[in-house]
Amino acid sequence: MSGFGGFGGFVLRRAVGTVVTLLAISVIVYVVFYATPGNVAQITCGPRCSPEQVQQVAQQLRLDDPLYVRYGHFLQGLVAGQDYSTGTSVEHCPAPCLGLSYQTGQQVLDIILAKLPVSLSLVLGAMVMWLVLGVGTGVLSVWRRGRISERLLTAVTLAGTATPVFVIGLVLMIVVCGELQLLPFPQYVALTDDPEQWAWNLLLPWLSLALIEAAAFARLTRAAMLETLAEDHIRTFRAYGVGERSVVGRHALRGALAPVIALNANNVGSAVGGAVLTETLFGLPGIGQELVHAVNVVDLPVVVGMVLVIGFFVVIANAVADVLYAVADRRVVLA
Repeated sequence: MSGFGGFGGFVLRRAVGTVVTLLAISVIVYVVFYATPGNVAQITCGPRCSPEQVQQVAQQLRLDDPLYVRYGHFLQGLVAGQDYSTGTSVEHCPAPCLGLSYQTGQQVLDIILAKLPVSLSLVLGAMVMWLVLGVGTGVLSVWRRGRISERLLTAVTLAGTATPVFVIGLVLMIVVCGELQLLPFPQYVALTDDPEQWAWNLLLPWLSLALIEAAAFARLTRAAMLETLAEDHIRTFRAYGVGERSVVGRHALRGALAPVIALNANNVGSAVGGAVLTETLFGLPGIGQELVHAVNVVDLPVVVGMVLVIGFFVVIANAVADVLYAVADRRVVLA
């Protein structure tokens, strides 16, 4: 019971810390974007608006209120929803309300939810690839340690870590789609419309994103397995005649699972934000491409909302990583 209580307390502390971190991120993001110089009302209304129209827009957007008051309204919208005046009517934005787009008048959450399946399709598909490629390469390099193939695999993983994702994406598009014509240029198809075309069109973006992450997993898996192979219980297995394939592929790999699980949870969260380059490069209509568009047109509610959502994924993924690491390796001190 004490062990369960200790683990339960650990999870509770992580949950409280996650909520506090998310609140701090919301404050920082809101202040950074809304305290920047520039006439938001003029940008929203357009260059042809009269001063009276600009003032009317400023009142509708509550831009005349102090920054802390506007943040209070924003926080209230997240918790309980908020009403927005459109000039002729009042529109209710249910919780969690991230505001209305300056450009289209749409609820920011609706815009994000429309784009989120594309980004999640990219990240989750790439996750499967980087786990298979990364862990497989790490295990193979340990199995072939001391040979030329191990040095070659190490060099490849180092090159993959140092290469930007847009370089890999461009090379793959030029070679695979252009020269060899093995795949069509990616064009997003929804999973519910055609699963086969969904996977076929995302194969190249998955590979571009996965190759970068797989290099880190290969290095981590190799290091963790080599550390496990040096432990006493591995020597005991070998002394009892357990085959090298079983020692490496089963016992050593099991010892490497905890750090791999933690890194994977972290990478899934960061990849949602890091997918901006991949989505822009391949023209995928996800959160990354929408964020670039919102920045270009200075649509602050959309920018703030998307940055918060990306931050949410990163923080949640890190919290999940902590918990999974503790589950996978009970030797971890639950502090």
